[in-house]
Amino acid sequence: MAQINLLKQKSSMSNALVWFYNDLRLADNPALVNAIESGKPVIPIFIWDEKDSDLHTGSAAKWWLHQSLDKLSTRIEELGNKLIFRSGNPKTIINEMINHYDVSSVYLNRRFEPHIIERDNDILAGIDHQISNGNLLFDPEDIQTKQERRYTVFTPFWKNCKMQTEPHKPINSPKEIPAPSKFPESLGLDEIKLLPKIKWYTTFEKKWRPGEEEANRILIHFLKSEARKYGKQRNIPGIRGTSRLSPYLRFGEISPNTIWHESKPYDNPGTEHFIREVGWREFGYHLMANFPFLANRALREKFEDFPWRNNEEDYNAWTKGMTGYPIVDAGMRELYATGWMHNRVRMIVASFLIKHLLIDWKKGERWFFDTLVDGDFCSNNAGWQWTAGCGADAAPYYRIFNPILQGKKFDTAARYVRKWVPEIADIPNESIHAPWELSEAQLQSYGVTLGKTYPEPLVNHEFARKRALETFDAIAPKK
Repeated sequence: MAQINLLKQKSSMSNALVWFYNDLRLADNPALVNAIESGKPVIPIFIWDEKDSDLHTGSAAKWWLHQSLDKLSTRIEELGNKLIFRSGNPKTIINEMINHYDVSSVYLNRRFEPHIIERDNDILAGIDHQISNGNLLFDPEDIQTKQERRYTVFTPFWKNCKMQTEPHKPINSPKEIPAPSKFPESLGLDEIKLLPKIKWYTTFEKKWRPGEEEANRILIHFLKSEARKYGKQRNIPGIRGTSRLSPYLRFGEISPNTIWHESKPYDNPGTEHFIREVGWREFGYHLMANFPFLANRALREKFEDFPWRNNEEDYNAWTKGMTGYPIVDAGMRELYATGWMHNRVRMIVASFLIKHLLIDWKKGERWFFDTLVDGDFCSNNAGWQWTAGCGADAAPYYRIFNPILQGKKFDTAARYVRKWVPEIADIPNESIHAPWELSEAQLQSYGVTLGKTYPEPLVNHEFARKRALETFDAIAPKK
C-alpha cells in the first residue's frame, strides 16, 4: 500500500473537518488522506441525519452502522484523535463546526444517493471543501460510450472499465491523525439511537463482526480459499461459496480498490469472476449517478403503469417466509434471522414476489433495504429493477424463475432449505422442493400437514406464470 504524506508543519489557524458517511475505515480513505495532507489538525465527525435516516439506512443496516462506528471510534482514538458524534440537521452542524471550532475546510468522499447529493450541495455551497472518490473503482463521468452516452448494459460497461487506467493502489492507514487543540462537543454513540427499538437484530451478532479489521481478514481468507472455486460455487446457497463482503463494502469498511489490488496475485477464473461481481456493484452506482430518477421510478417508464395486484396478505406471507415454496421461504427466513441472503436466492424471492404474486417491485425493494445489513440504496435498486425487467440490462419480464426448479438445481441436497425450513426437513431431497406433490399420507409420514405445519403454496406456479405473461402483454404487446 502507498503511504500518506504527513506534513510536519501543522496550521494553528484552522482545522480540517472529515465528514464520515459510508466510508467507515482508515485505510485507503481519500477524504481522510487529503485532510491529513492539508497540514491542519483534523476533526473527524459522523452526523446522523434523523430527518432522512430511513431513506439512507434501513433497520438492519442501522445495527451494522452502530457496530462499525464503535470500531472506527476506537481506532481513531488509538491514533490520538476522537470521532465526534452528532445527530440533527447536517447543515446546522457543519456551520457550527465552521463558526465555533475553526473549521476552514470540509473533506468527504462522494455520495451517490440523489437526495443525499442534493442535501450535500446545499450544505457545502460557499464552503471550502474537497470531495473524493472513495467508494468506487472509477468515476461515473469517466465511463461512457464512444458517442459519449451512459451505459445501460453491463458487459460493454465492464469492458470499458477494464480499459481505463487501473484504480490507484490502496493507501495505508495513517499512523496518526493530528488532533485539534479543542474538540467539539460530542454525543455518545448510544445517544444517536441507531439500534432499532425492536431487538430483532440480536441474532445478527452470532453471524457478523462489523469493522475494517474484519473486512480485510475476510477478504484475504476468501482469496486464499473459496475464491478459486467462486465461479462454480457462488450459486449454491447451502455452502459458503461467496465472500460475504457486501455489508463491509456497503459501509466502506473496505474499499473496492483494496479488493481489486489484493485480488491481482490470485490469477484464476474464480477470482476474475469475483471481481466481475464487484463490477456489478459499480454498475449499480453508475446507473444511479447517471439516471438519478431511478431512485423513484423504473428506468423503463412503461412499468409505472403496470397493474400490480399488491395483495397485502400475499405480501405479508412473503416477508415471513410462509409462501409454501421452500426455497423462497428459506431465503426470507434467512434474511430476517441474519440480515443477509444468498444472491441467487435474492433473485428467486424477488422474481416470486414480482411475477408470481404481481406485487410492485418497489415494495420488495423497500423490504430488502430495511432488513439487509448490506441494504445499499444503489445496488438494491438496480437488483430489483433488473429482476422486474424494468431496469438497465434487465432480465426480460417473461423470464420467470421457477422456484421449484431453482431449488432442485441450486439446493440439490436441500441443505439450505432444511436449515431454514426445518418443519419439512424429513422430506426426501427429490420431493422437498415441491412437498404438495406428495400424498397426504406420505406427508404425514414425514411429520408434515400442509396448511397446518407448513403452508400450502400461495399460488400455482403454472397459473402464476401464465397470469404474469398476460398482464405484461397488456402493457407491452409482443410483435
